[in-house]
Amino acid sequence: MTRLTLACHRSDRTQAVLDGRIPIEGFGIEATADEPEVLFRIAMREARHDITELSMASHILSVGRGDSRYIGVPVFPSRAFRHSAVYVRTDRGIVGPGDLAGRVIGVPEYQQTAALWVRGMLREHYGVELSGIAWRSSGERTKLDLPPGIDMQEIAAGETLDAMLAEGRIDAIIGPRPPACFVNGTAPVARLWPDSRPEEEAYFRASGFFPIMHCMAIRRDVAAANPGLACALFAAFNGAKAQALADLALVNVLRVSLPWIAAEAAAQTALMGGDPWPYGFGRNRDELAAMCRYAEADGLTSRVVAVEELFDATTHGT
Repeated sequence: MTRLTLACHRSDRTQAVLDGRIPIEGFGIEATADEPEVLFRIAMREARHDITELSMASHILSVGRGDSRYIGVPVFPSRAFRHSAVYVRTDRGIVGPGDLAGRVIGVPEYQQTAALWVRGMLREHYGVELSGIAWRSSGERTKLDLPPGIDMQEIAAGETLDAMLAEGRIDAIIGPRPPACFVNGTAPVARLWPDSRPEEEAYFRASGFFPIMHCMAIRRDVAAANPGLACALFAAFNGAKAQALADLALVNVLRVSLPWIAAEAAAQTALMGGDPWPYGFGRNRDELAAMCRYAEADGLTSRVVAVEELFDATTHGT
């Protein structure tokens, strides 16, 4: 049996694969769990693991420039609405998305998938003109070659976006983790959408998108040597996700430490068309195409990458 290494974050959707309860048929797996930031750094700089969780934006970027070491599988272990990820100074007159035009906005990485989604939503859903925004990044995991019209600069060594926002040297931050000055209440900073859930639900109803953050991917040399791996990987993770969703509905003994989780899971499943966390190529094709469109508009790619290029051909029928 071929033995392979696999790395992804630990969640209800991945645990059964990580601990071996659901095998990847035909393969022996040595699994590692870690935080996404750690996994992405290892993936992009070392390509250490045979199978890895990968930033979707970085995957699109590397495929677009022709130097990708991975081929994707349409398993999306991380998805998140990102309206709650926009933090603004409340003393700058920023009360709606249109007020972000022409501002100085910090991002942990310009290529981060959360930032890709927020820029795409601002541009296409809210009609915000982004060309005048000055972007300030904490540092990029891979080198970017952006068009000259995009103002993106990495901040100086020793600086932090949190401090710059607290001191008023930038107007806003887009990031999946709340800035310290927001958490501690030490600066006039708030979420752009203070009650983000209704806005996110309205966005979902309008677009049908539950923003994809990460995918699972196989190193290309490993995929070429093991032509059945992509489909086996898809089946295993799909099974793990189905088990996790089924656990949410159990009420004899609650599997999650929230008292009304079963009712909440049923309501969200109904809202989202029967599957709140869809995997597969066909079901997610329009959303993935939007991400590729956003990447080109952001200058991350010089062309709109075709969705088929991102995923192993054996999974296009999923």
